[in-house]
Amino acid sequence: MLPVARAARLRALAAPRHGAATVSARAVRSLHSRSSHRSSAEAATAAATAAPPASRQVDYAPSLLDEIAARRAKAGKLVAGIAAVSDSDMFKGPQTGKPKAKRWDNHLSAESISREPCSLKQAARHLKQPGLISLGGGLPSSELFPLDELEMKVAMPPDFSEKATATRGQRVTIGKYDVRDRGGTYDLSIALNYGQSTGSAQMLRFLTEHTEIVCRPPYADWRICQTIGSTGALEQALRMFCDKDRGDSVLTEDFSFSTALETIAPLGVKAFGIPIDEQGLVPEAMDELLTNWDAKARGSRKPHLLYTVPSGQNPTGATQGPERRRAIYRVAQKHDVFILEDEPYYFLQMQPYTGRGQPDAPAPTNVEEFVSSLIPTYVSMDVDGRVMRMDSLSKVLVPGSRLGWIVASEQIVERYQRHAEVASQGPSGFSQVIAHKLLDETWGHEGYLRWLMNLRLEYTKKRDALLAACEDNLPRDLVSWTPPAAGMFLWFTVDHTKHPSAGTRSIEEIEQEIFDSCIKSGVLVARGSWFLTEKDAPLPGLNFRATFAAASPENMNTAIARFGQAVKDSFGRK
Repeated sequence: MLPVARAARLRALAAPRHGAATVSARAVRSLHSRSSHRSSAEAATAAATAAPPASRQVDYAPSLLDEIAARRAKAGKLVAGIAAVSDSDMFKGPQTGKPKAKRWDNHLSAESISREPCSLKQAARHLKQPGLISLGGGLPSSELFPLDELEMKVAMPPDFSEKATATRGQRVTIGKYDVRDRGGTYDLSIALNYGQSTGSAQMLRFLTEHTEIVCRPPYADWRICQTIGSTGALEQALRMFCDKDRGDSVLTEDFSFSTALETIAPLGVKAFGIPIDEQGLVPEAMDELLTNWDAKARGSRKPHLLYTVPSGQNPTGATQGPERRRAIYRVAQKHDVFILEDEPYYFLQMQPYTGRGQPDAPAPTNVEEFVSSLIPTYVSMDVDGRVMRMDSLSKVLVPGSRLGWIVASEQIVERYQRHAEVASQGPSGFSQVIAHKLLDETWGHEGYLRWLMNLRLEYTKKRDALLAACEDNLPRDLVSWTPPAAGMFLWFTVDHTKHPSAGTRSIEEIEQEIFDSCIKSGVLVARGSWFLTEKDAPLPGLNFRATFAAASPENMNTAIARFGQAVKDSFGRK
């Protein structure tokens, strides 16, 4: 089992080796700090001047977390000013012995290939020269920024609850000149000015290290670029790989994220659905489709791009297991398909569903167990560099941040950067500096992983509450569902063949009737037809999607009761 292998690898890293270096415990951030109202720079200064605890003898890699802490200590303070140029190679660990990614020139669109570096962004490389007086770029003076500092109260481990945060949360501030005046690494004067399309070096360092902890790409020249969220990243990726003039198309699940489908359609390329089961996309069906591809009949040349949501798939809630992902990757290799791995729900992997009234499955007790329990990512098995992974803070922190990142080969990230330079220009400085303050300076990697562990338990409780409501309120001979292992969605299949008008009315008409009845009774569920990939194909079944992300258990029960009644009314049941 791959998760066991990952745990063994982490334990092996923890084993002592000869030549260990002495690293002060001060280098590792305290998870349980309750410091009062301080800026990050003040907190760092206080830690540095406090009486140090006894140093502990550690290897540079007793675990990935300590390896990263030791690497930072060796590198010293990160100095990265306004519009600083940076890339993941500045922050990665050794990549010795790893192969380089394949090149994807034949997969890229003419639009992507034609993009040149932005002249003004390139000119910013000279800003780091000592004594340079810039009359080149149109960078406003921070003296004219109408903000002096930002203040916020943040949740702290081990109790991340809303109540604990309100009463015992840690107050932190972000000043305009923390770097100049307080020895900080990131402040408002840097974050709120223009930057590079990769995002700030400060956040890029954290995300590069986070990717090493979670994904550990097996090839050397992987990189990261920050984004304005996965939807924006997908739109750019589709334009990078799809060209309607050469008859390109996109493969995805039979039912797929409706916004993704609505992003694909205006580009003039077709989306083709691959059959799915309880573990999502079926690799044998993908292989058969590509092996027998008829370009003339399909109106498109053989696809070279797959878009998939592997964990908690939207809308079906299906999660691809480790072997399923490896099988899909092998099919992609066989047919030279590039994979867009969209993983907004990756860290919403829940505890196994044991059944109502049954003892809960044991939860991970520490971050190593948590990381080892996660299903391997496509990036972690990507020996070719044929995957672009899209990550986001939307589902794990706040959707309004509009902050995410991609992981891909150097070639693909460079092409993405060229597009971003003249489109979004990179993510919001407000979002980056707030995220950096929380994730890097306040929580650190271990604190963030503990937050994700907390989310796992919270979403497990929400899922179980919705499943209990379904068992109590839905007619089991008409409605079926599979408990999701990740994400925030539950996919209902309604047996339309038992409908009294099944022979005279279409599935779409029955779906519309149930949906209208739901709205009238005060509950909103999503119609399955909204997510059908091939819009000109007949609906294969009658489906609805419900989410357990926001509603309380009491409201979930009420909502499912209303949905169940709408189904029964349509089917002539009492």
